[in-house]
Amino acid sequence: MHVLEPFIHFTLDWYWVPLVVLYTGVISAILIENRNPTKTIAWILVIVFLPVLGLVFYYFFGQKFVKVQKIKKINKQQALRLKHQWELLEPDMELFIRDIYDRIGDLSRVFRLMKNERLSSPTLDNDVRLLINGEEKFTSLKADLAQARHSIHMEYYIFELDRIGLEVLNILEQKAAEGVAVRLIVDSFGSPELVKYMRRTKESRILFQAFLPVTFTSLANSNYRNHRKIAVIDACIGYVGGINISDRYSNDPSLGNKVYWRDTSVRVEGLAVNMLQISFWNSWNQTEGEPFVLEEGYLRIIRDRGRAEGEASVGFVSCDPASRGPFNLEALLMAIGEANTKIQLCTPYYIPGEELERALIIAAASGVEVELMIPERSDSNLVHFASFSYLKPLLERGVKVYLYKKGFLHAKTVNVDDKLAFVGTVNLDIRSFYINYEIAAVVSDKQMCRQISDQFELDKLDSHHFTLKEWQKRPRWKRGLDSVFRLLAPLL
Repeated sequence: MHVLEPFIHFTLDWYWVPLVVLYTGVISAILIENRNPTKTIAWILVIVFLPVLGLVFYYFFGQKFVKVQKIKKINKQQALRLKHQWELLEPDMELFIRDIYDRIGDLSRVFRLMKNERLSSPTLDNDVRLLINGEEKFTSLKADLAQARHSIHMEYYIFELDRIGLEVLNILEQKAAEGVAVRLIVDSFGSPELVKYMRRTKESRILFQAFLPVTFTSLANSNYRNHRKIAVIDACIGYVGGINISDRYSNDPSLGNKVYWRDTSVRVEGLAVNMLQISFWNSWNQTEGEPFVLEEGYLRIIRDRGRAEGEASVGFVSCDPASRGPFNLEALLMAIGEANTKIQLCTPYYIPGEELERALIIAAASGVEVELMIPERSDSNLVHFASFSYLKPLLERGVKVYLYKKGFLHAKTVNVDDKLAFVGTVNLDIRSFYINYEIAAVVSDKQMCRQISDQFELDKLDSHHFTLKEWQKRPRWKRGLDSVFRLLAPLL
């Protein structure tokens, strides 16, 4: 014991030196990364005021994605493969955009943005169908899957092995046994049980890949997730929206769910499905799955405009951690800036960042009716209090806020002037705009926009109109938590 005493005394006297060096190194690294100043300050506050725990939190959730450069390289390679075909379609795309402009005016600039950034070709004559809640989506999806003859491509954040999950999985196995090419991507963080199950099931004919596998050595990258929910069937039918493959997304009484789940997806049939197919192809090529060629059968000829009977113009906006910009945010900002009469937004998580907050305030101040609907109770207290901190500026400037009470509002929709709609996986938060893999369908279709508007009005009947006076009457401790958690908003 006497031999160790000098060492113990030295440790107790000088333990702070390596901690200072460690803290200085981490904070210097954060500053050198030249992040958004708000996010930089947020991380420094976490590290300083949560000793040791803050460093652990930063290690798992704060470091820049180490695979970003690799994904940027893959994205560039994919773009080069498609460059020639894209250039051949340039005249057709210009004609499509002119047609869209004649219908919706300057809101068509959103489609031009998608074209110029090579996110999606604008397409016409698509048939679109709005699907409210899991009851509608799962019925439609299972029927379409059962009719597949060539290929099924699915990419989901959550795919659970419950009743609905097993029903879908059984259909996929059956179609794969019939010779249909079935490829399934799930996020390894969102669907851990399915990942384990598929790894054990050696006889499965489904071509399966876990996206961004989470291992001990990759824990620092677990903050970046594939949040997309898409399906492409026979290159003709596509699904996108907020509904994952899980019992909880259905309000079927036989499932016995205690919480009413309010969600939205869209079914698309037509040339726009090509863009959804390309999005899946990009994701598949970021896994270890055997590459496949976008040949006949996987794509439809864009000049063949006579097959679909719809009137919808459709494009898809996607982004990932390696994107050149927050494209979903940019497309939304452009649409908000062109609004003339109304904007209706539904989101389960509202942590907008300065750009979106300012755009909504400006729209409301200019006379546009801006309505935002969020859940009365979130599934995350952290997000709940942070979201409420962002409501006061909106309420002060005339934005109407509704708190959905019937259950959990998980829909991610935007309706602008009943002329342009966004339906996808994108929450109105910093994570969706900058961190996750996300996708949204951008649809110009009078009937569907009207349906979204009508559904918004129905949901208002199950909501509470939250006013500025009510916000101000909230207990001081709640408003205090709002302010505290707002500091962490850039990290959520």
